[in-house]
Amino acid sequence: MKSSFSQLFYLKGKHFEKHVKVPIYLRLTVNGQRSELSISRKVDPEKWNAKRGRMRGAGTEAVQLNQYLDMIRAKVNKIQFQLVEEGKPFTAIDVKNIYLGKDKEVKMLLVVFDEHNRQMKKLVDKEFALGTWKRYFTTRNHISEFVQHEYKREDIPVEDVDLKFITRFEYFMKSIKDCNHNSALKYINNFKKIIRLAVANGWISRDPFYNYKVKFKWVDREFLSTEELQRLVDLEIRWTRIDMVRDMFVFCCYTGLAYIDVKKLNQDNLVRNIDGELWIEAKRTKTDAKFSIPLLPTALAILEKYKDHPKVINGECVLPVLSNQKANAYLKEIADLCDIKKNLTTHLARHTFATTVTLTNGVPIETVGKMLGHKNLRTTQHYAQIINKKVSEDMAVLKEKLANNL
Repeated sequence: MKSSFSQLFYLKGKHFEKHVKVPIYLRLTVNGQRSELSISRKVDPEKWNAKRGRMRGAGTEAVQLNQYLDMIRAKVNKIQFQLVEEGKPFTAIDVKNIYLGKDKEVKMLLVVFDEHNRQMKKLVDKEFALGTWKRYFTTRNHISEFVQHEYKREDIPVEDVDLKFITRFEYFMKSIKDCNHNSALKYINNFKKIIRLAVANGWISRDPFYNYKVKFKWVDREFLSTEELQRLVDLEIRWTRIDMVRDMFVFCCYTGLAYIDVKKLNQDNLVRNIDGELWIEAKRTKTDAKFSIPLLPTALAILEKYKDHPKVINGECVLPVLSNQKANAYLKEIADLCDIKKNLTTHLARHTFATTVTLTNGVPIETVGKMLGHKNLRTTQHYAQIINKKVSEDMAVLKEKLANNL
């Protein structure tokens, strides 16, 4: 059945004083049933052409208002056309609600974030690491605190997120949550994924991150020097658990494995290469990137040392590994025993492999990147820049010595 449809702009209310403007309304009629809405514009009744539903004259005010009316008329016609194409019955109120955007479900920011995190949690150990989910969970809580702090509300529509929201959130993370620059930007990057999800689903029409640029600051990554690493290897330790942590750390220094990857290492990951040597072949937990690493003598010696450990015999692992928290705590004690002033953490071992063990000894950067499981060479080049900086510092010392000898 064909529906009749019409729209009319008219003035609502009358004023007897001259030059007093009255509001313009739009009347929508479908099959004889009416609905009206304000278009948020006013006009002098004496300048209004009621028959044409337009403002008289050719001045700037008339041209701009009539263009605005034409734009509304075209938008409403488009809505009516789409409804007809769908073949479903509709009313004047339906057209009005679609024009005003009331037909769309309002998506709330934290609701969207929570749904994302629920889905991510179900994919932990399948597509995501537990640590990744925890970071998004923490980001969600920071957003919640920010909304309450900035807007005094429990939640806001996702469509209300704009560039100001993002920049104020960055300031909140740095000032109120006391995050450093790079940490704040990591949380913002997590938040960006949620907003991009909203854009992709059509919940917001424009990406508020379009004009926001993330610029991380350069951070020097600590690593052990050759002499410090050797002191660590030679250190005699009488306490079994501390000795175990030291060996795990040294193993990572000579393989480049992150803590979670050495913890997950099993016998299936130890394979004989075509050269007859023992290699590690696995996937990085963080990026799912494949890597292959030839085992150096020091790493092989550590595997040999623990081959009779109950957990290794049972096939649970190739190295017994404590929790990351306990390992980092013991590493602080080990650093004191070795008189190492650097902040020893399990991840510092990976930096040591990239710099002291490989790049410093002439291993090509492409080879290092492949062993580290980097998907992008630019990630590995960060270590090359560290090496260049170290060369520059060493040469500066040499220049000073040479100058003093003159």
